Amino acid sequence: MYESFHPMRGATNPHLQTLLPRLFRRKIFLTPHWQRLELPDGDFVDLAWSEDPQNARHKPRVILFHGLEGNFNSPYAHGLLTAWQQRGWLGVVMHFRGCSGTPNRMQRIYHSGETEDARYFINWLNETYGTVVTAAVGVSLGGNMLACYLGQEGEKSPLCAAVVVSAPLMLEPCAYRLEKGFSRLYQHYLLGQLKQNASRKLTAYPDTLPIKLPQLKTMRRIRDFDDAITAKAHGFSDAIDYYRRCSAMPLLPQISTPLLIIHAKDDPFMTADVIPNPAHLPINVEYQLTQHGGHVGFVGGTLQHPQMWLEQRIPAWLSQHLDTTL
Repeated sequence: MYESFHPMRGATNPHLQTLLPRLFRRKIFLTPHWQRLELPDGDFVDLAWSEDPQNARHKPRVILFHGLEGNFNSPYAHGLLTAWQQRGWLGVVMHFRGCSGTPNRMQRIYHSGETEDARYFINWLNETYGTVVTAAVGVSLGGNMLACYLGQEGEKSPLCAAVVVSAPLMLEPCAYRLEKGFSRLYQHYLLGQLKQNASRKLTAYPDTLPIKLPQLKTMRRIRDFDDAITAKAHGFSDAIDYYRRCSAMPLLPQISTPLLIIHAKDDPFMTADVIPNPAHLPINVEYQLTQHGGHVGFVGGTLQHPQMWLEQRIPAWLSQHLDTTL
């Protein structure tokens, strides 16, 4: 029987659930150990570890793949790394290209279906720090990417377990959802972050994106950004082509790794299209759909003693795979 989610009293509203972690997880209790990983194509990704990995080679590892324009400072990221550290595990956030505060160098960025950096990083981990039990958690965009990776790897996956949270497993309907009602506020915020990041990149490395700054300023939807930048920089014909080719839902039946997928029914970033058909899921994939929780919210407890349910649920589920000693 899995641990169910009970929202904070008076906080069942999906938008409140989505925004509350920013209030309750403002203080960062963990000082990360930073490391830059140079990639084969001349670019890099930045790693934020829960401690120096050189001194923690024997510990079980958990990788976190963040959401759109997320980073170590995202409430769920440092919250989960702290929870994993308390379990005696080694946690690490692999920042997607350009998401750590420093623009990436090459003529590309990152996207929901870009699995090569994750694949390189996971292999590098084992080669550099030795092979120990390693799990991964993907949140939102990072969750869709992780599910794509697991589907592509199939039985060859080196991960012992994985968790995917609030992932847009069907990208196209989720893009349309962000253009409607209150969800447009999230689109406005995320698009602002994307444009700011792209502006920094174009200033540092001119001509590394398929547009110029004036065109960037005119964008009003994430779909516009994906049309002009994400698709063109990564070989898709347009945003719709990108969404349809990079949605993880069709790959779920190919996943062999033990996987927990968590969605909230009231997620303001999603539609019912992201809910998989149980008949199409392999036996190793567990699906948990909660009534409430918003988008990467899941705040329980009380106002005086809030509880970040994901920081309890995810380690509890992963422990069966990571804590191998009796």
